[in-house]
Amino acid sequence: MPSLIEGLFSLAPDIRYVATYLDGVHQTAQRPGIDGASSSESDKYEELIVNPTLLKLVTQRGNIDCGGAHWVIIRYGNFFELVVPVSTGHVSVGIELAGNPLAIAEQVLAFVEAPR
Repeated sequence: MPSLIEGLFSLAPDIRYVATYLDGVHQTAQRPGIDGASSSESDKYEELIVNPTLLKLVTQRGNIDCGGAHWVIIRYGNFFELVVPVSTGHVSVGIELAGNPLAIAEQVLAFVEAPR
């Protein structure tokens, strides 16, 4: 059975980066040869500090009267970043600018919610 990261990469060729932060364990992978990649050190702190904080804020707001929060999409200069909360942490997916982040978000959400 493929790993979660391998499975996410298989969803779309426009996925350039996948990271998970589950049960306090950070894992990451990047497609080879991508342009405009950020440093692995800054990616690490994004997954450990920025994304959990961002998800906490958005989820709390969404739970008040917006029907919850399913994901967050950030538009950086070189790529989109999709951050999806899961029961044990979060999953992050970097998407090429030419990609369709909303369509990929739906695919990622369905994939992480599917029983294994």
